Amino acid sequence: MSLNETPGANRIHIGIFGKRNAGKSSVMNAITGQAMAIVSDTKGTTTDPVSKAMELLPLGPVVLIDTPGLDDEGELGTMRMEKAMQTLHKTDLALLVVDCREQTDQTEIGLARELSARAIPFLIVANKIDCLGADRESRISDCRRVIREATGADADKILFVSAKEKIHIEKLKEAIAAFAPEGDKRTLVGDLVMPGDLVVLVVPIDSAAPKGRLILPQQQTIRDLLDHHAMAVVTQVEQLDAVLRGCAEPPKLVITDSQAFERVAAIVPDTIPLTSFSILFARYKGELDGFLRAADVLDQLQDGDLVLISEGCTHHRQCEDIGTVKLPGWIRSYTGKKIQFAFTGGTDFPSDLSKYRLVIHCGGCTLNRQEMQHRIRTAAQQGIPMLNYGMAIARMHGILERSMKCLAENGAGPDRRNEK
Repeated sequence: MSLNETPGANRIHIGIFGKRNAGKSSVMNAITGQAMAIVSDTKGTTTDPVSKAMELLPLGPVVLIDTPGLDDEGELGTMRMEKAMQTLHKTDLALLVVDCREQTDQTEIGLARELSARAIPFLIVANKIDCLGADRESRISDCRRVIREATGADADKILFVSAKEKIHIEKLKEAIAAFAPEGDKRTLVGDLVMPGDLVVLVVPIDSAAPKGRLILPQQQTIRDLLDHHAMAVVTQVEQLDAVLRGCAEPPKLVITDSQAFERVAAIVPDTIPLTSFSILFARYKGELDGFLRAADVLDQLQDGDLVLISEGCTHHRQCEDIGTVKLPGWIRSYTGKKIQFAFTGGTDFPSDLSKYRLVIHCGGCTLNRQEMQHRIRTAAQQGIPMLNYGMAIARMHGILERSMKCLAENGAGPDRRNEK
């Protein structure tokens, strides 16, 4: 992703599903206007999900995801199908591609039912109408009726196209824009400030910080503040006291990297609201109430308990890495117990969490809300407490109540912004 692109987590995710040789890759290529996915008459050409970020007007920034066929065979085929189904966890809108020459079968019917059960909006894309011959319109009418009866889909959710000949592809794009959910209207920090408010961001630069840039949560928070016409001052912990003393008026809010919570809390007066980037993301993509309840489990951990520390991204681990080094150290010190730890990153989130006493997850800046909510639901359904990095760190440093206070007091939303 270039520096000028919308982050993938902020894009609407459009998953393309169907059986092998239904034309999923051809549909993706037709929508993007590029040969992004390999197209072949050989079944099972797509072996892993293929993603393409693009601007799909009038919808805006999206990610298209081409998936392996849902009727694959053999041991490898089963693994490919699992990868395809995992894509559902982050899908905001699904395209179910079917071959209009073939009878709708249980694979396609089952996926349509699964999408409905998950409340994921979907369109059925009946591909290969160029192969229907002279009586195309009659056969399309019959096919539409059969698909409706089999899947229960409304007529306006069934589109007939030819990806090969680019027939009705523009109509498909228009339908995607009409049926896809609206862009996320929530804000990271904009509802906590008003135009002209000063916000201080504390960004430690240590050996774990990427060279030459800020990490995504910091970038997104700065952008959100600018979008809401607030003023952002960025500093390191060592200069924080001087920054606060140099302000003509106290800042409206101080936001810190979670790993510096303890040092920052000692510098920032109690009269100035304080929170962390991670906690803001917990509010933005997670469930604050559930995370708060899970924080109590930190005080209940016992020798031998297994804690899962999970991150949404994958990155090279440094000696001061917060997930694999600092968090385990803080937890062992806080509890005084011999806690065991497991670690996951990227898309590798376990479906079975039964062996874990607690899950501690990062803010999820690289995950879209759909994926983050899936992980939260997975934990909740299995009765496994889950909380967020920042909230865990704040609890262990005795400042969780303080770090949450500003969210409750200032989060009055749009009406408050009209006071000035």
